[in-house]
Amino acid sequence: MATALAVEQGLTRANAPRRAEGRPLIRCATGLHLGDVQYGNIGSRERLDFTVIGPAVNEASRVLSLAKELDLPVLTTAAFAARAPHSRLESLGVHELRGVSEAQEIYALTEMEPVG
Repeated sequence: MATALAVEQGLTRANAPRRAEGRPLIRCATGLHLGDVQYGNIGSRERLDFTVIGPAVNEASRVLSLAKELDLPVLTTAAFAARAPHSRLESLGVHELRGVSEAQEIYALTEMEPVG
């Protein structure tokens, strides 16, 4: 969560002169979820890619898509929110996420202690 906030704070600083000059703003969205993944190198000798796979990866991806759709910078699932006690999160209610069997309660980051 601290990293997501640091990214948002950095974008705010980077966008200040862009906003003043009327240029397009740099935007970023983050979707956070907590779960088990499998990771490793996948491919052949000619082309090897390090990747992560599993239901938790899919769920994080769907939360990211929802963040973009709702135009909110940081969204989390309830599983992640439960592990972020210093964050100020606001429930956005339960949402259906494509490819996820059960609807999930989604939270938006509203405020957190500034990052050094």
